[in-house]
Amino acid sequence: MQAPRPTFEVDGAAIRKIRMSRGIQIADLARRTGISRSYLTRLEIGVRRNMRPPTYTALREALGLPPTDTQLLVESEDPHPPR
Repeated sequence: MQAPRPTFEVDGAAIRKIRMSRGIQIADLARRTGISRSYLTRLEIGVRRNMRPPTYTALREALGLPPTDTQLLVESEDPHPPR
């Protein structure tokens, strides 16, 4: 059995807030990232939440966020998971 592909769980409200604070239209963000406008809309309204790493990286970079930034990610319910 194959292991599931890793994904990032993103916060659509955070995506929208950052996009709007930078004055970026959703169509422009779609062009910059190579992500469809409809997919970005579904992310922003919370219909979709998971993104594959290359897609997440493209989105983060298009919004001008550094690699260590976690603003777009859903906060873990438990910030200190068991070891």
